[in-house]
Amino acid sequence: MNLKSTPHSVKLWQLHGTDYEPQRPPKLKAETRFSSWTPLNDKQRNLQLFEERVNLVLHWFDLWTDTQRKHLLHSLLSRGSKSQLKYCRDLLIETVPVTHADFTAILPRFLSLYVMSFLSPRELCSAAQVSWHWRILSEQDCLWADRCIRRGWFLPYTPGEKEYGAWKNHYVSCVSWLTPREASKPYGTLNQQSPGLMEEEEERSEERRIRQKIRDVLQVEKRLSMSSRRPWGYAKPDGSRGGSMHAGRSSSGLTSSSWPSLCWQSKAAQSSSICFSVDKKQTVEGAQSLERVKTSRVNRTAAAHTTSNCSPAALLLLVSNRIPAYELVLSGVKAGVIVVLYDYRETLPTLLMEVERTVSGLPVQRVGLLAPGGTEEIHLLHDCSLSERTLLTHDHREFWEKLCAWVTPTQQGGGIDIFCPLAASASGVTLLQSLSALTDLQVRAPAGLVTGSFQNILSEWSGGDDGAALLDQHPTAPALQYMSDGVLQAWCRQAQWMEEALQELRRTLEVQLQQSSLQARGRALGHFLWEKLCLDKMCVSRELSEALTEGLTALTEQEETRPLEFLSSFLLQWSEEENEEDSSLVKKDSLPNTSLLLEQPQMALDWRGLVARELHHSEGLYLRRLSSILKVYQEPLTAALNSNRAILSYADIEIIFSQVTVIQQLNSVFQADLQTRMQQWAADQCVGDVFLKLCSKLSVYTNYLNNYTLTLGTIDKCREAKPAFRAFLKRADRTLSTHMLSLQELLLCPVWRIQEYVTLLQALSSNTQLDHPDHTHLCTALSTMLRLRHFIQTIRRNFETDRLLEETQQMIQNCPSLREGNRQLIRSQDAVLLRSPDDQIPDSLRTFEQVADVGLFLFNDALVLTRRKVHHTPFTVSHRSTHTFLASVALSSLSVREITHTRYVSHAFVLEGPTRSWVCATDRGEDRENFLSVLRLTISSSLRGHQ
Repeated sequence: MNLKSTPHSVKLWQLHGTDYEPQRPPKLKAETRFSSWTPLNDKQRNLQLFEERVNLVLHWFDLWTDTQRKHLLHSLLSRGSKSQLKYCRDLLIETVPVTHADFTAILPRFLSLYVMSFLSPRELCSAAQVSWHWRILSEQDCLWADRCIRRGWFLPYTPGEKEYGAWKNHYVSCVSWLTPREASKPYGTLNQQSPGLMEEEEERSEERRIRQKIRDVLQVEKRLSMSSRRPWGYAKPDGSRGGSMHAGRSSSGLTSSSWPSLCWQSKAAQSSSICFSVDKKQTVEGAQSLERVKTSRVNRTAAAHTTSNCSPAALLLLVSNRIPAYELVLSGVKAGVIVVLYDYRETLPTLLMEVERTVSGLPVQRVGLLAPGGTEEIHLLHDCSLSERTLLTHDHREFWEKLCAWVTPTQQGGGIDIFCPLAASASGVTLLQSLSALTDLQVRAPAGLVTGSFQNILSEWSGGDDGAALLDQHPTAPALQYMSDGVLQAWCRQAQWMEEALQELRRTLEVQLQQSSLQARGRALGHFLWEKLCLDKMCVSRELSEALTEGLTALTEQEETRPLEFLSSFLLQWSEEENEEDSSLVKKDSLPNTSLLLEQPQMALDWRGLVARELHHSEGLYLRRLSSILKVYQEPLTAALNSNRAILSYADIEIIFSQVTVIQQLNSVFQADLQTRMQQWAADQCVGDVFLKLCSKLSVYTNYLNNYTLTLGTIDKCREAKPAFRAFLKRADRTLSTHMLSLQELLLCPVWRIQEYVTLLQALSSNTQLDHPDHTHLCTALSTMLRLRHFIQTIRRNFETDRLLEETQQMIQNCPSLREGNRQLIRSQDAVLLRSPDDQIPDSLRTFEQVADVGLFLFNDALVLTRRKVHHTPFTVSHRSTHTFLASVALSSLSVREITHTRYVSHAFVLEGPTRSWVCATDRGEDRENFLSVLRLTISSSLRGHQ
């Protein structure tokens, strides 16, 4: 039926609404419901209309996105009944059966790999044929590496990040149908080296074979010599064959079997006694072959020693910062020893780069290693320990081979000294042997015959010249090559105790020490760049820069005793070759201070003139620092305030910088007056009147000093509350414009300058005659400056007193307020509180028992007693003390009485108050005498104050 002929068509329903009532044909008797527009009586029309609506919904469904489709399905399922949902479930199970799902697509990747790990290799190969995704999973290295390693099949290389299937291919090539030789051809084994090291490995195997032959000969000789020895260890005087072997040995009485061989040398091959059970011709040929191996190895590393002819080889000492009290070790290093203090948290490549940068290609005679360790291993780095098992790993082997490339051969005294008692155990000796064979150098280590934290370094060391691990005649000779004897012994015996003290110091002052070090280096660099080179005034052209560069390069290549003259002549020659017209300019720019240098010796005896010139020069530096405060800080902050982008308010800017502006103006006038006097300087010239003019306006400095604490407090408050000001300070502080100083340090310059004025005035006064017209003015100015300096010291002392009082208030728990009047802390003393069972017994016969530890805090008007508790830190010797308020006594009502030393008590005294008394004692007599003398003086001062 056509839709257009249908009165109640979908289009009409779509265009109009449910309230639309069309004209019903007279012959149509079917009843309809306007809410759904679905005929109820006519089943044919009902079915037809339902199919039309389903087709329309499906058409819309095809046009919707995936998200919209899912939303429709969710809405339909949420409205369905249980029977309808069960029907959907059955339909889904029939269409997408759960039992046939791909578990690799449903489970996480690690679970899929775990399931596949239970398959056999043949089953894994079959699984790889299922699909591309299954092949990626079944060829993962985690599934095949363990199967190869259990059978002893190892990859000769490390697979790349994006490479997979390497271990599977290796397994397939090493299965039972291939022999081990056939399997090692394409893939190799764990012990096989890379192709570039095949030649070296062959040489080493040949060297080991020859060593074994000679070792067998030495064993035969030893057995024969032992049969002809006297019981006390000396050979028979009849010239037996064993005599030649022991004639050159040390008098220590140890034989070659006492210690395993750490380094073999060719001298043993030349001994005439090696001719018993092995053919002599065969032995000589082996020794010659070994010499060829050693010669070729030395030739390969000769490139690292090209500078050995021009400079003697030095000693290299590697020191770990995990060594206790390494600061003392560094202070005792001898001259000619190159020290590398490395961080314990570094890696081997980083350590190697640091050593390479320090050595700079120079030959090294011996390498010393001072790191934590024991008798079996060395804790070289945080996660890298050197032991018998880890030496042959790739990282350690590469590190030691590259490190020893800078060491001279053994024939020239080269070797390695390890400051760990490795020679005290069999594993350690094996490690030394392996390291000696790896580097072809002599390796020495302490035998560990002395107990203590690091005192084993002071014991005998293993080493020798004939291939056996003998002991040196001087036990600590290897260690004394690097450090002085006194410092070494002091460090070895007290390293652990000093480390405890240094740990407390680092914990307390680590941040301050680091900042102080960085600031000191920054100030030195800023002073050099700003004051010496004058970067703010220097404008060097490109031609002059090139000329200076080539001149300095030529100067470094020559050994000149007069470098300034050589550089000046070079620049003159350069200018003549380039352009004769510019020679005067180059000479003027390159030597700006020639006149001053020539005039300096003539004025060397004029001490008064020298002081005056220093005054003028230092005043210019002082003014530049004050100007930097205004230019770098005040002007940008004021400009930001005027542009409605305020960083600080107007009041804060005035508090911080107003006094600096006044001081800068005052000292600018002072410097101009000095400039005038210095231009007309003579023996009778005066500068005291200029100082008196400055001293008449020192109220500016007084106001600045009174507001100095407020200024610093304002800066700290604004820095904490205003992020914009914090960022501004971070950009401006410690730059070349601020002479590498911060704002707080620049604000301290007026305080420093007052002390400099006093020093310069004292120097001027001492070098001015009494009859000189300037002497009276200088003395008056000096007395004024001394009063100002005393005022500064008073302010500083008051601030220090307040700080100590605040720290004491925080230290004593449950203590009443100490901020009363002009109270000051004078002295504190640790003591013990004693108690006697019977007070009627005389002091000479009375016994005392210790009740508690107390702290005595002496103020100018009272004495505070506290109960002191000592808390020791576990596993260390350090401790901390806490104080709890016990009592306080006014000095006006306190009396002191000493107790005579007896066999029962010593260093004791009695503090008697108005209501009770305390018997205290100190550990030392000096502490008691000092405390009681200060206490009596304070009591006397307090009584005079009350009167």
